[in-house]
Amino acid sequence: MRFLVSALFLLVISSYAAAYDPLDPNGNITIRWDIMSWTPDGYVATVTVNNFQMYRHILSPGWTLGWIWAKKEVIWSAVGAQATEQGDCSKFKGNIPHCCKRNPTVVDLLPGVPYNQQYQNCCKGGVVGAWGQDPSASVSAFQLSVGMAGTTNKTVKLPRNFTLLGPGPGYTCSKAKVVPPTIFLSPDRRRKTQALMTWNVTCTYSQLLASKYPSCCVSLSSFYNETIVPCPSCSCGCQNKNSCVKRDSKLLSMVGVNTPKKDNAPLLQCTHHMCPVRIHWHVKVNYKEYWRVKVSVTNFNYRMNYTLWTLVIQHPNLNNVTQVFSFDYKPLVPYESKNDTGMFYGLKYFNDQLMEAGPFGNVQSEILLKKDINTFTFKEGWALPRKVYFNGDECQMPPPDAYPFLPNSSHQNLLSFSALVSTFIFLMIAIW
Repeated sequence: MRFLVSALFLLVISSYAAAYDPLDPNGNITIRWDIMSWTPDGYVATVTVNNFQMYRHILSPGWTLGWIWAKKEVIWSAVGAQATEQGDCSKFKGNIPHCCKRNPTVVDLLPGVPYNQQYQNCCKGGVVGAWGQDPSASVSAFQLSVGMAGTTNKTVKLPRNFTLLGPGPGYTCSKAKVVPPTIFLSPDRRRKTQALMTWNVTCTYSQLLASKYPSCCVSLSSFYNETIVPCPSCSCGCQNKNSCVKRDSKLLSMVGVNTPKKDNAPLLQCTHHMCPVRIHWHVKVNYKEYWRVKVSVTNFNYRMNYTLWTLVIQHPNLNNVTQVFSFDYKPLVPYESKNDTGMFYGLKYFNDQLMEAGPFGNVQSEILLKKDINTFTFKEGWALPRKVYFNGDECQMPPPDAYPFLPNSSHQNLLSFSALVSTFIFLMIAIW
Protein backbone atom coordinates (compact mmCIF):
# COMPACT_ATOMS: atom_id res chain seq x y z
CA MET A 1 0.00 0.00 0.00
CA ARG A 2 2.80 2.40 0.93
CA PHE A 3 4.57 1.58 -2.35
CA LEU A 4 1.38 2.30 -4.33
CA VAL A 5 0.88 5.68 -2.63
CA SER A 6 4.53 6.61 -3.28
CA ALA A 7 4.25 5.62 -6.92
CA LEU A 8 1.11 7.71 -7.39
CA PHE A 9 2.77 10.68 -5.68
CA LEU A 10 5.81 10.45 -7.97
CA LEU A 11 3.54 10.18 -11.02
CA VAL A 12 1.67 13.34 -10.06
CA ILE A 13 4.89 15.24 -9.31
CA SER A 14 6.50 14.15 -12.58
CA SER A 15 3.45 15.17 -14.62
CA TYR A 16 3.57 18.67 -13.13
CA ALA A 17 7.34 18.87 -13.64
CA ALA A 18 6.99 17.82 -17.27
CA ALA A 19 4.65 20.75 -17.93
CA TYR A 20 6.92 23.29 -16.21
CA ASP A 21 9.24 25.30 -18.44
CA PRO A 22 12.01 27.01 -16.42
CA LEU A 23 12.60 29.56 -19.21
CA ASP A 24 8.89 30.47 -19.32
CA PRO A 25 7.54 29.57 -15.86
CA ASN A 26 4.27 31.48 -16.29
CA GLY A 27 3.59 30.43 -19.87
CA ASN A 28 0.17 28.89 -20.57
CA ILE A 29 -2.84 29.06 -22.86
CA THR A 30 -5.91 30.41 -21.09
CA ILE A 31 -9.36 29.69 -22.51
CA ARG A 32 -11.89 32.24 -21.27
CA TRP A 33 -15.66 31.78 -21.56
CA ASP A 34 -17.69 34.99 -21.19
CA ILE A 35 -21.48 34.69 -21.11
CA MET A 36 -22.63 37.86 -22.85
CA SER A 37 -26.41 37.35 -22.84
CA TRP A 38 -29.11 34.89 -21.86
CA THR A 39 -31.46 33.21 -24.36
CA PRO A 40 -34.77 31.40 -23.73
CA ASP A 41 -32.99 28.05 -23.33
CA GLY A 42 -29.37 28.99 -22.70
CA TYR A 43 -26.83 31.67 -23.40
CA VAL A 44 -24.53 33.35 -25.92
CA ALA A 45 -20.84 33.13 -25.00
CA THR A 46 -17.61 34.54 -26.35
CA VAL A 47 -14.77 32.02 -26.11
CA THR A 48 -11.27 33.52 -26.20
CA VAL A 49 -8.04 31.54 -26.57
CA ASN A 50 -5.15 33.59 -25.11
CA ASN A 51 -1.62 32.34 -25.69
CA PHE A 52 0.45 33.65 -22.79
CA GLN A 53 3.53 31.64 -23.77
CA MET A 54 6.55 33.76 -24.51
CA TYR A 55 7.98 31.79 -27.42
CA ARG A 56 5.67 28.85 -28.21
CA HIS A 57 2.94 29.44 -30.76
CA ILE A 58 0.32 27.28 -32.45
CA LEU A 59 1.25 26.46 -36.03
CA SER A 60 -0.92 25.41 -38.96
CA PRO A 61 -3.25 23.47 -39.09
CA GLY A 62 -4.07 25.30 -35.87
CA TRP A 63 -5.77 24.65 -32.54
CA THR A 64 -8.52 22.14 -31.83
CA LEU A 65 -10.60 22.65 -28.70
CA GLY A 66 -12.79 19.98 -27.14
CA TRP A 67 -14.86 19.47 -23.98
CA ILE A 68 -17.75 17.45 -22.53
CA TRP A 69 -21.02 19.15 -21.69
CA ALA A 70 -22.22 18.82 -18.10
CA LYS A 71 -25.86 18.28 -19.13
CA LYS A 72 -27.51 17.85 -22.56
CA GLU A 73 -26.42 21.16 -24.06
CA VAL A 74 -26.31 21.76 -27.80
CA ILE A 75 -24.63 24.43 -29.91
CA TRP A 76 -27.33 26.28 -31.82
CA SER A 77 -24.87 28.36 -33.82
CA ALA A 78 -21.20 29.28 -33.99
CA VAL A 79 -19.57 32.43 -35.37
CA GLY A 80 -15.83 32.53 -36.09
CA ALA A 81 -15.40 28.78 -35.55
CA GLN A 82 -17.15 25.52 -36.31
CA ALA A 83 -17.72 22.12 -34.75
CA THR A 84 -16.03 19.39 -36.75
CA GLU A 85 -19.05 17.07 -36.39
CA GLN A 86 -22.76 17.84 -36.09
CA GLY A 87 -23.71 14.65 -34.28
CA ASP A 88 -27.20 13.18 -33.95
CA CYS A 89 -29.76 16.02 -34.08
CA SER A 90 -32.69 13.81 -35.19
CA LYS A 91 -34.87 14.72 -32.19
CA PHE A 92 -35.03 18.37 -33.25
CA LYS A 93 -37.81 19.65 -35.52
CA GLY A 94 -37.57 22.89 -37.47
CA ASN A 95 -34.35 24.59 -36.36
CA ILE A 96 -31.47 22.12 -36.38
CA PRO A 97 -28.53 22.85 -34.03
CA HIS A 98 -25.03 23.39 -35.33
CA CYS A 99 -23.78 20.55 -33.09
CA CYS A 100 -25.57 18.03 -30.89
CA LYS A 101 -22.56 16.03 -29.72
CA ARG A 102 -22.02 15.73 -25.99
CA ASN A 103 -18.27 16.04 -26.59
CA PRO A 104 -17.96 18.67 -29.36
CA THR A 105 -14.68 19.48 -31.07
CA VAL A 106 -14.29 23.04 -32.34
CA VAL A 107 -11.77 24.50 -34.81
CA ASP A 108 -11.08 27.98 -36.12
CA LEU A 109 -12.35 29.06 -39.54
CA LEU A 110 -9.97 29.63 -42.44
CA PRO A 111 -9.04 33.10 -43.69
CA GLY A 112 -11.38 34.52 -46.32
CA VAL A 113 -14.69 33.20 -44.98
CA PRO A 114 -17.77 35.41 -45.61
CA TYR A 115 -17.98 38.48 -43.41
CA ASN A 116 -21.17 37.32 -41.65
CA GLN A 117 -19.30 34.22 -40.39
CA GLN A 118 -16.41 36.18 -38.92
CA TYR A 119 -15.80 37.23 -35.34
CA GLN A 120 -13.16 39.46 -33.80
CA ASN A 121 -9.74 37.70 -33.74
CA CYS A 122 -11.08 34.70 -35.62
CA CYS A 123 -10.48 33.03 -38.93
CA LYS A 124 -6.72 32.53 -38.96
CA GLY A 125 -6.87 28.79 -39.52
CA GLY A 126 -6.18 28.25 -35.83
CA VAL A 127 -2.72 29.80 -35.99
CA VAL A 128 -1.93 31.74 -32.81
CA GLY A 129 1.27 33.72 -32.27
CA ALA A 130 3.48 33.69 -29.20
CA TRP A 131 2.75 36.44 -26.69
CA GLY A 132 6.41 37.37 -26.35
CA GLN A 133 6.79 37.74 -30.11
CA ASP A 134 3.56 39.55 -31.07
CA PRO A 135 0.85 40.05 -28.40
CA SER A 136 -1.69 41.20 -31.01
CA ALA A 137 -1.41 37.84 -32.82
CA SER A 138 -1.59 35.73 -29.65
CA VAL A 139 -5.40 35.77 -29.42
CA SER A 140 -8.11 33.74 -31.13
CA ALA A 141 -11.85 34.05 -30.41
CA PHE A 142 -15.27 32.84 -31.48
CA GLN A 143 -18.90 33.03 -30.36
CA LEU A 144 -21.26 30.20 -29.42
CA SER A 145 -25.02 30.16 -28.90
CA VAL A 146 -25.64 27.31 -26.42
CA GLY A 147 -29.07 25.77 -25.89
CA MET A 148 -30.66 23.33 -23.43
CA ALA A 149 -28.43 24.91 -20.79
CA GLY A 150 -28.99 26.95 -17.66
CA THR A 151 -30.32 30.50 -18.03
CA THR A 152 -28.93 31.99 -14.81
CA ASN A 153 -25.57 32.01 -13.06
CA LYS A 154 -26.89 29.38 -10.63
CA THR A 155 -28.29 26.95 -13.20
CA VAL A 156 -25.44 27.06 -15.74
CA LYS A 157 -23.18 24.04 -15.47
CA LEU A 158 -19.54 24.37 -16.50
CA PRO A 159 -18.25 22.06 -19.26
CA ARG A 160 -15.59 19.58 -18.18
CA ASN A 161 -12.68 17.52 -19.54
CA PHE A 162 -11.27 20.25 -21.76
CA THR A 163 -8.71 19.20 -24.35
CA LEU A 164 -6.49 21.35 -26.55
CA LEU A 165 -4.43 20.30 -29.55
CA GLY A 166 -1.97 22.89 -30.71
CA PRO A 167 -1.93 21.45 -33.40
CA GLY A 168 -0.68 18.13 -31.98
CA PRO A 169 -0.69 16.72 -28.43
CA GLY A 170 1.26 18.18 -25.53
CA TYR A 171 -1.29 20.34 -23.70
CA THR A 172 -2.98 19.39 -20.44
CA CYS A 173 -5.97 21.49 -19.38
CA SER A 174 -7.28 22.26 -15.91
CA LYS A 175 -10.87 22.12 -14.76
CA ALA A 176 -13.03 25.12 -15.60
CA LYS A 177 -13.02 27.66 -12.79
CA VAL A 178 -15.46 30.52 -12.25
CA VAL A 179 -13.62 33.86 -12.04
CA PRO A 180 -14.72 37.48 -11.68
CA PRO A 181 -16.62 38.62 -14.80
CA THR A 182 -14.51 40.12 -17.59
CA ILE A 183 -14.70 43.92 -17.90
CA PHE A 184 -15.09 45.44 -21.38
CA LEU A 185 -14.44 49.04 -22.41
CA SER A 186 -16.51 50.87 -25.01
CA PRO A 187 -14.67 52.10 -28.15
CA ASP A 188 -14.39 55.59 -26.68
CA ARG A 189 -13.14 54.02 -23.41
CA ARG A 190 -15.68 56.02 -21.38
CA ARG A 191 -18.03 53.20 -20.40
CA LYS A 192 -17.43 49.82 -18.79
CA THR A 193 -19.59 46.76 -19.24
CA GLN A 194 -19.07 43.27 -17.94
CA ALA A 195 -19.83 39.67 -18.81
CA LEU A 196 -22.75 38.04 -17.02
CA MET A 197 -20.54 35.13 -16.00
CA THR A 198 -16.94 34.11 -16.74
CA TRP A 199 -14.92 30.94 -16.31
CA ASN A 200 -11.32 30.11 -17.24
CA VAL A 201 -9.50 26.97 -18.28
CA THR A 202 -5.67 26.91 -18.14
CA CYS A 203 -3.70 24.63 -20.47
CA THR A 204 0.03 23.98 -20.03
CA TYR A 205 2.45 22.37 -22.45
CA SER A 206 4.75 19.40 -21.91
CA GLN A 207 7.32 18.45 -24.52
CA LEU A 208 7.36 14.92 -23.07
CA LEU A 209 3.65 14.53 -23.82
CA ALA A 210 4.01 16.07 -27.28
CA SER A 211 6.67 13.71 -28.58
CA LYS A 212 8.93 10.90 -27.49
CA TYR A 213 11.87 12.55 -29.28
CA PRO A 214 13.13 16.13 -29.71
CA SER A 215 12.19 17.99 -32.88
CA CYS A 216 15.50 19.81 -33.37
CA CYS A 217 19.20 19.44 -32.65
CA VAL A 218 22.28 21.63 -32.24
CA SER A 219 25.67 21.45 -33.94
CA LEU A 220 28.71 23.48 -32.88
CA SER A 221 31.93 24.91 -34.29
CA SER A 222 34.49 27.60 -33.51
CA PHE A 223 37.30 29.52 -35.17
CA TYR A 224 39.82 28.17 -32.66
CA ASN A 225 39.22 24.51 -33.52
CA GLU A 226 38.73 22.98 -36.97
CA THR A 227 36.39 20.32 -35.57
CA ILE A 228 32.71 20.66 -36.49
CA VAL A 229 30.69 18.98 -33.76
CA PRO A 230 27.58 17.52 -35.46
CA CYS A 231 24.20 16.79 -33.97
CA PRO A 232 24.23 13.45 -32.15
CA SER A 233 23.14 10.49 -34.30
CA CYS A 234 19.38 9.90 -34.28
CA SER A 235 18.90 13.04 -32.17
CA CYS A 236 15.22 13.12 -33.10
CA GLY A 237 14.78 9.37 -33.36
CA CYS A 238 15.29 7.36 -36.53
CA GLN A 239 11.67 6.30 -36.98
CA ASN A 240 11.56 8.20 -40.31
CA LYS A 241 14.82 6.72 -41.61
CA ASN A 242 13.07 4.38 -44.04
CA SER A 243 10.95 7.15 -45.60
CA CYS A 244 13.57 9.92 -45.84
CA VAL A 245 14.87 11.20 -49.19
CA LYS A 246 18.35 12.16 -50.24
CA ARG A 247 18.84 15.79 -51.21
CA ASP A 248 19.66 14.84 -54.81
CA SER A 249 16.68 12.45 -55.17
CA LYS A 250 14.53 12.70 -58.31
CA LEU A 251 11.49 12.47 -56.03
CA LEU A 252 12.02 16.12 -55.06
CA SER A 253 11.29 17.26 -58.62
CA MET A 254 7.80 15.73 -58.56
CA VAL A 255 4.77 18.03 -58.42
CA GLY A 256 3.22 18.23 -54.95
CA VAL A 257 6.18 16.86 -53.02
CA ASN A 258 6.07 19.90 -50.69
CA THR A 259 2.33 19.64 -50.02
CA PRO A 260 1.63 18.85 -46.34
CA LYS A 261 -0.23 15.64 -45.56
CA LYS A 262 -3.44 15.57 -43.52
CA ASP A 263 -1.67 13.72 -40.72
CA ASN A 264 1.27 16.20 -40.84
CA ALA A 265 3.67 13.33 -41.60
CA PRO A 266 7.10 14.82 -42.38
CA LEU A 267 9.22 14.14 -45.44
CA LEU A 268 12.74 14.51 -44.08
CA GLN A 269 16.05 14.81 -45.85
CA CYS A 270 18.23 11.81 -44.99
CA THR A 271 20.70 12.88 -42.30
CA HIS A 272 22.50 11.10 -39.49
CA HIS A 273 20.48 13.08 -36.92
CA MET A 274 17.06 12.78 -38.66
CA CYS A 275 15.79 16.05 -37.19
CA PRO A 276 13.38 18.37 -38.98
CA VAL A 277 15.42 21.38 -37.84
CA ARG A 278 19.11 21.92 -37.02
CA ILE A 279 20.56 24.97 -35.27
CA HIS A 280 24.26 25.61 -35.80
CA TRP A 281 26.20 27.84 -33.37
CA HIS A 282 29.56 29.04 -34.65
CA VAL A 283 31.96 31.10 -32.54
CA LYS A 284 33.22 33.27 -35.38
CA VAL A 285 35.54 36.10 -34.30
CA ASN A 286 37.32 37.31 -31.19
CA TYR A 287 37.90 41.06 -30.73
CA LYS A 288 39.54 42.95 -27.91
CA GLU A 289 36.28 43.96 -26.19
CA TYR A 290 33.73 41.96 -28.17
CA TRP A 291 33.16 38.53 -29.73
CA ARG A 292 30.94 37.43 -32.57
CA VAL A 293 28.73 34.38 -33.09
CA LYS A 294 26.95 33.16 -36.21
CA VAL A 295 23.68 31.26 -35.76
CA SER A 296 22.14 29.27 -38.62
CA VAL A 297 18.75 27.51 -38.64
CA THR A 298 18.25 24.85 -41.32
CA ASN A 299 14.99 23.09 -42.21
CA PHE A 300 15.25 19.43 -43.30
CA ASN A 301 11.49 18.86 -43.71
CA TYR A 302 10.30 19.10 -47.33
CA ARG A 303 6.64 19.35 -46.26
CA MET A 304 6.85 22.09 -43.67
CA ASN A 305 7.73 25.74 -43.61
CA TYR A 306 7.79 27.59 -40.29
CA THR A 307 5.97 30.91 -40.23
CA LEU A 308 6.78 33.24 -37.32
CA TRP A 309 9.42 30.84 -36.01
CA THR A 310 11.17 31.49 -32.71
CA LEU A 311 14.63 30.58 -31.44
CA VAL A 312 15.48 30.75 -27.73
CA ILE A 313 19.08 30.50 -26.56
CA GLN A 314 20.48 30.41 -23.06
CA HIS A 315 24.03 31.73 -22.60
CA PRO A 316 25.54 33.82 -19.78
CA ASN A 317 26.81 36.54 -22.16
CA LEU A 318 23.33 37.26 -23.52
CA ASN A 319 23.12 39.80 -20.71
CA ASN A 320 25.26 42.06 -22.89
CA VAL A 321 24.10 41.79 -26.51
CA THR A 322 25.51 44.68 -28.55
CA GLN A 323 23.93 43.96 -31.94
CA VAL A 324 21.90 41.28 -33.73
CA PHE A 325 22.31 41.70 -37.47
CA SER A 326 19.54 39.74 -39.26
CA PHE A 327 17.09 38.62 -36.54
CA ASP A 328 14.84 40.43 -34.14
CA TYR A 329 15.90 39.96 -30.53
CA LYS A 330 14.17 40.20 -27.19
CA PRO A 331 15.72 39.34 -23.81
CA LEU A 332 13.76 36.88 -21.68
CA VAL A 333 14.09 37.48 -17.97
CA PRO A 334 11.90 34.90 -16.19
CA TYR A 335 13.85 35.52 -12.99
CA GLU A 336 14.98 39.00 -11.98
CA SER A 337 18.33 37.75 -10.76
CA LYS A 338 19.29 36.23 -14.15
CA ASN A 339 19.49 37.72 -17.63
CA ASP A 340 21.01 34.89 -19.66
CA THR A 341 18.22 34.00 -22.09
CA GLY A 342 17.20 35.62 -25.36
CA MET A 343 14.50 35.06 -27.96
CA PHE A 344 15.39 35.49 -31.63
CA TYR A 345 12.91 35.60 -34.50
CA GLY A 346 12.76 36.68 -38.12
CA LEU A 347 12.46 40.21 -39.43
CA LYS A 348 8.99 40.82 -40.87
CA TYR A 349 8.79 40.30 -44.64
CA PHE A 350 12.49 39.36 -44.72
CA ASN A 351 13.18 36.08 -42.94
CA ASP A 352 10.19 35.54 -40.62
CA GLN A 353 9.37 32.40 -42.60
CA LEU A 354 11.73 29.43 -42.59
CA MET A 355 11.05 27.77 -45.93
CA GLU A 356 10.83 24.02 -46.49
CA ALA A 357 14.01 21.97 -46.96
CA GLY A 358 16.03 22.93 -49.98
CA PRO A 359 18.17 25.83 -51.18
CA PHE A 360 16.01 28.42 -49.36
CA GLY A 361 15.36 26.36 -46.22
CA ASN A 362 17.65 28.25 -43.88
CA VAL A 363 17.93 31.55 -42.02
CA GLN A 364 21.00 32.96 -40.29
CA SER A 365 22.28 35.91 -38.35
CA GLU A 366 25.38 37.10 -36.54
CA ILE A 367 25.36 38.30 -32.95
CA LEU A 368 27.89 40.72 -31.48
CA LEU A 369 28.39 40.44 -27.72
CA LYS A 370 30.43 42.58 -25.36
CA LYS A 371 32.87 40.79 -23.09
CA ASP A 372 32.70 40.80 -19.33
CA ILE A 373 36.35 40.58 -18.28
CA ASN A 374 35.33 38.85 -15.04
CA THR A 375 33.62 35.91 -16.74
CA PHE A 376 34.60 35.74 -20.42
CA THR A 377 36.67 32.81 -21.60
CA PHE A 378 36.90 30.41 -24.54
CA LYS A 379 37.95 27.57 -22.25
CA GLU A 380 35.83 24.52 -21.37
CA GLY A 381 33.07 25.34 -23.86
CA TRP A 382 32.05 28.57 -22.12
CA ALA A 383 31.36 30.25 -25.47
CA LEU A 384 28.78 27.60 -26.44
CA PRO A 385 25.06 27.75 -25.59
CA ARG A 386 23.62 26.06 -22.51
CA LYS A 387 20.15 25.39 -23.97
CA VAL A 388 18.52 25.97 -27.34
CA TYR A 389 14.79 25.92 -28.12
CA PHE A 390 13.15 26.09 -31.55
CA ASN A 391 9.44 26.97 -31.66
CA GLY A 392 9.21 26.22 -27.97
CA ASP A 393 10.74 22.74 -28.00
CA GLU A 394 14.15 22.09 -26.46
CA CYS A 395 16.75 20.89 -28.96
CA GLN A 396 19.16 17.99 -28.50
CA MET A 397 22.67 19.27 -27.66
CA PRO A 398 25.91 17.36 -28.34
CA PRO A 399 27.53 15.79 -25.25
CA PRO A 400 29.91 18.21 -23.46
CA ASP A 401 32.94 16.00 -24.04
CA ALA A 402 32.47 16.49 -27.80
CA TYR A 403 32.61 20.30 -27.63
CA PRO A 404 35.38 21.99 -29.65
CA PHE A 405 38.22 22.54 -27.21
CA LEU A 406 40.60 25.50 -26.99
CA PRO A 407 44.21 24.60 -27.86
CA ASN A 408 46.68 25.70 -25.20
CA SER A 409 48.52 28.13 -27.46
CA SER A 410 45.53 29.54 -29.29
CA HIS A 411 44.86 32.42 -26.91
CA GLN A 412 47.98 34.16 -28.16
CA ASN A 413 46.75 34.56 -31.74
CA LEU A 414 42.97 34.09 -31.62
CA LEU A 415 42.17 37.23 -33.59
CA SER A 416 44.56 36.60 -36.49
CA PHE A 417 43.55 32.95 -36.87
CA SER A 418 39.78 33.35 -36.46
CA ALA A 419 38.83 34.76 -39.86
CA LEU A 420 40.67 32.04 -41.80
CA VAL A 421 39.20 29.14 -39.85
CA SER A 422 35.70 30.67 -39.85
CA THR A 423 35.70 30.83 -43.62
CA PHE A 424 36.89 27.22 -43.89
CA ILE A 425 34.28 25.92 -41.47
CA PHE A 426 31.33 27.57 -43.19
CA LEU A 427 32.51 26.28 -46.55
CA MET A 428 32.46 22.81 -45.01
CA ILE A 429 28.97 23.37 -43.55
CA ALA A 430 27.66 24.54 -46.93
CA ILE A 431 28.59 21.21 -48.55
CA TRP A 432 27.92 19.06 -45.45
